[in-house]
Amino acid sequence: MIERPQSITVSGTEALDVLRNATLSQVVQSEIEKIILSGAFQPGEKLNEKTLADRLGVSRGPVREAFQALHARGLVEMIPNRGVFVQEITRHDAVAIYDVRAGLFGTACRLLAERITTSQIGALKSLVAQMDVAGSQRDLEAYFPLNIAFHTAIVTGTDNSVLADAYFSMVRRLHLYRARGLVHGGGFESSNIEHRAILDTLDARNPHAAFEAGYLHVQAGKVRIMATDDTKTAVAS
Repeated sequence: MIERPQSITVSGTEALDVLRNATLSQVVQSEIEKIILSGAFQPGEKLNEKTLADRLGVSRGPVREAFQALHARGLVEMIPNRGVFVQEITRHDAVAIYDVRAGLFGTACRLLAERITTSQIGALKSLVAQMDVAGSQRDLEAYFPLNIAFHTAIVTGTDNSVLADAYFSMVRRLHLYRARGLVHGGGFESSNIEHRAILDTLDARNPHAAFEAGYLHVQAGKVRIMATDDTKTAVAS
């Protein structure tokens, strides 16, 4: 028989404190994740709990909790008796992550093709058109968020939270392997040609073709990333 835990009665003030602490932990986790993904720390660099706590104006408790969550997300490595370090993603790791991500994104395209609405098609067309402009100007700062928005719209459009969680976990880890794949070898143009191919299959409501287009797009992104040794800026293709 499963024993039920004893009920706990708390005052209104205590309940608010619990809610505040939970929210604070989430905020701290989000902020540290942003700091890591911004490239402020090098892969393998040790993270100082007190320094981050002081920087964020919080106690060390929420930072410690954030480290645990970020470890589960694969963004930091926790080594007993040594500390917490920014996760290092090797070239081999990046290839493996891209291969898994290709399958996830292909699946997202397939699922979306089965349910996509006219308004969703319109939003994706707008993003592709804006990427055409940014790409023609070779404006990475403009192109990058549009590129992210395009992929995000497809994945979240499936309304499949399990797939989305797995996919965005892959994306976060790839941010640790920083590369400017889009700006080499006609990357802007090639990437947006692939975006249009995906869009065409979605507009046609063709699940099988959508899977193939999405899968091949991520695989092509992997080739662009691996073709350069520049590791300063992450690009999710």
